[in-house]
Amino acid sequence: MDEGNQSIVSEFVLLGLCHSWNMQVLLFIIFLMLYLIIVPGNIVIVTLIITNPHLHSPMYFLLANLSFVDMWLSSITTPKMMTDLLRENKTISFGGCMSQVFLAQFIAALEMVLLVVMAYDRYVAICKPLHYFTIMSLQRCAGLVVAAWTIGFVHALSQLVVIVRLPFCGPREIDSFFCDRPLVIKLACMDLYNVELFMNVNCGFVAITSFIMLLISYTHILITVCKSSKTGASKALSTCTAHITVVVLFFGPCIFLYVWHLSITWMDKFLAVFYSVVTPLLNPIIYTLRNKEIKNALKRFGSYCIDSRRNT
Repeated sequence: MDEGNQSIVSEFVLLGLCHSWNMQVLLFIIFLMLYLIIVPGNIVIVTLIITNPHLHSPMYFLLANLSFVDMWLSSITTPKMMTDLLRENKTISFGGCMSQVFLAQFIAALEMVLLVVMAYDRYVAICKPLHYFTIMSLQRCAGLVVAAWTIGFVHALSQLVVIVRLPFCGPREIDSFFCDRPLVIKLACMDLYNVELFMNVNCGFVAITSFIMLLISYTHILITVCKSSKTGASKALSTCTAHITVVVLFFGPCIFLYVWHLSITWMDKFLAVFYSVVTPLLNPIIYTLRNKEIKNALKRFGSYCIDSRRNT
């Protein structure tokens, strides 16, 4: 890291979502309520899957990983955003800003690859049911998850190495509630054509490759479903609909934020809020409320808690 960068720009100013005090208080209350649902909700899902033997299958193992990642996706920006809503001076240190950039890119790439793995799991379950437990063994699932974490880490690190070497020599206002990568690099005092080209190609490769693989998986699934019996097709189609909904909700904001940047301030802020707050809330809801096994496990867990309190 260039020491000159830190001596000239030691912190950045976040302009936030709005300037009205009443609106900021209202947003603080809304985001606090959502965050208090996101974190405990995802923790409950992970706990249920770990403790319930009926949920020890590849699909739920991957779902537990998704819930864990979603919890951190929201935690990267939401706590800082909520505290800034109640502060007049919204600043973040150079190191804190770089940490947000790295973690945001890391989690985004990780979740993209994880969604591809989950699509592959559904493809094997629906298209090759007789070989499902052979193909999706515990070792294979663990290997795919490790690969997802590795790809996310390498992607984020490659972006961070470039950004920390940029000369930040004056402008330090970021018109957002967190250090969003496209907005941060625009503050550098240099010609950014090559840098932005590298960033767009890097993000585009991960996002577009993942999206194409998802399209291939779900196309095969839908073709197989159409040829199946009505009962099996209905259940499989319901599962695929939930998965496709999550894919659209996650990939939509990511593509417009990091691959095909719109440069419309209010739209960027809306997509950033949707990506970091709403998506981590919707993912577990979509996957769990339509899943009988998760709902039954939740009921048993609730009954166990009630009985424990009565006994004490």
